[in-house]
Amino acid sequence: MTPIRDYMSADHRRCDDLFAAVEQSLTRSGTAAADLFEAFCHATLAHFQAEEELLFPAFEQATGIRMGPTQMMRLEHQQMRTLMDEARAALVSGDEEGYSGAAETLLILMQQHNMKEENVLYPMCDENLAAYQAELMPLLQKATGSERS
Repeated sequence: MTPIRDYMSADHRRCDDLFAAVEQSLTRSGTAAADLFEAFCHATLAHFQAEEELLFPAFEQATGIRMGPTQMMRLEHQQMRTLMDEARAALVSGDEEGYSGAAETLLILMQQHNMKEENVLYPMCDENLAAYQAELMPLLQKATGSERS
């Protein structure tokens, strides 16, 4: 079975690829960019939800750590949600400068956030949730909308 770190890191890449596609489409078509941005938001919000409703509570239950890395990740998720809303509004209204600013900040935050999860939190999850992995992985796959194994 795929370790949590590998699966969730691959899901980060899937979201990152969608975000990159938005950037590439901006020069061609605003409508395509808006549609791709919605796909990026949908995938990213599903990832956040899988973490916040499944992975983080399982980790907190197994370790008793409730105010540590999972709390910081939740705060960063909220910051990213706000930036996604700002970028969406700017994109829809044709405010290229507003979109560019929000998207650049979002990209930096996502990169930093993903590194913390992939190098610290996910390995901790693999270590502490090994006994629950067979039960947890299908739930994470369903929640993220990705049936990879």
